Amino acid sequence: MGSVASLAAWQAALRDSERLDDLQYAGRRIIQNTETTCFSLDAVLLARFACIKRGDHVLELGTGAGVIPLLIARDDLTIDAVEIDPVMAELAMRNVRLNGLADCVRVRTGDFRATEGLGKRGSFDCVLSNPPWYPLGQGKIGRAARAHHEITATLADVAAAARHALRFGGRFALVHVPARLDELFFALKENGMAVRRLQFFAPRMDAAPRFVLVEAVVGASVGALTVLPPLLGDAAQAEKEA
Repeated sequence: MGSVASLAAWQAALRDSERLDDLQYAGRRIIQNTETTCFSLDAVLLARFACIKRGDHVLELGTGAGVIPLLIARDDLTIDAVEIDPVMAELAMRNVRLNGLADCVRVRTGDFRATEGLGKRGSFDCVLSNPPWYPLGQGKIGRAARAHHEITATLADVAAAARHALRFGGRFALVHVPARLDELFFALKENGMAVRRLQFFAPRMDAAPRFVLVEAVVGASVGALTVLPPLLGDAAQAEKEA
């Protein structure tokens, strides 16, 4: 890995409507565009939840500003990240470069629904995604519509892209909303994957889960699902800050 840019270099790289945030991990920072979607706790927890092994070739579907690659990057990994929005893809590239991670993280503009653009089938060991959670017609459509609603990709699209990319035995980790677990399990099964690990997040003990972290494995048989203890708001914040 290369060296992380100085704070002065980071500040000089800022453009209109951009802000600089400290990731509180390995001295890494991230520039975010305040006119689009800024990352939140779900992305951080997905990066921590994913089972990434030494030497893995990792793919992220829909990287945004690149926060997940920034949180998982290390010398023994090769990470590819795809982003459909050219503005966000360029921002992710800047974040990778300024963090000195260009040797192990590659970002490109692309639509992962065109699976041929992801490379040869079965090229990756692990795929990560924090996809849009809501179908069109549900929830409030705002400036972050593309990130939150299925405008550019559906749950079925994400599952199909992950299956194309993954080798047999490869792992697909994503974060979604509990209300769509039935659709998620169906989409994974349709693409030859079975869920192996599942963990809910709730803001507090007496609240319903807000989202769910899921890991599926290509070619796995059903019936061996591990449900991990739930993450709660205070515990999740502590994990983020650890």
